[in-house]
Amino acid sequence: MKAIKTLAIAAIAIMATATASQAQILSIGPRIGTEINRLSFDKNTFSPDNRAGFTAGLQAEVSLPVVGLGFDISAMYVHRSSASTLKLDGAPASVDVTTYKGDYIEIPINFKYKIGLPGLSKILAPYIFTGPSIAFLASKQDAAAVLEKKKCDVAWNFGVGVQLFQHLQIGASYGLGITKAVKYTGLVQDAAGIDGKNNYWTVTAAWLFKVL
Repeated sequence: MKAIKTLAIAAIAIMATATASQAQILSIGPRIGTEINRLSFDKNTFSPDNRAGFTAGLQAEVSLPVVGLGFDISAMYVHRSSASTLKLDGAPASVDVTTYKGDYIEIPINFKYKIGLPGLSKILAPYIFTGPSIAFLASKQDAAAVLEKKKCDVAWNFGVGVQLFQHLQIGASYGLGITKAVKYTGLVQDAAGIDGKNNYWTVTAAWLFKVL
């Protein structure tokens, strides 16, 4: 909860700063993409497989064209899927955890820097971005026989992208899990205490319309 409150305060501060600027540009538009989720665990007894998911929602961006700085905030529906197996020390075979799936409402907030290319900025503008993301569980809480999904998942994104013709933004990012996305239920005593985080790659495309 402390992490959520901190991120919320940071978002409000960023919005207030951007609103105070008279040179800002506000753009809004749809955003869609695919997500490849990899669960990492605290112990080496798990071997997760990557699975593709999808995401779709709405993005708002505030930018300062002269200096290239800005930020965006999105409200996204995300479906994540990953399969994992558990191998206990000394066990003859692994325990199949089956497929971990989850639906989330995710709110990523990215600090963005667009690199101005002389004579090409209206056609092509590369950018880098980073920032926090909060995902709230929207599906059932049970994940698998020995795992249970948590209701809130916090990550930090690092990414690169390119803006084309001042409207289309194509970006790729890596989300580094900060909080535990799933917890072990303790059905297998020898594996108690193993909790997992969501680490994932996301590739999205957004079409933004300038409104201010």
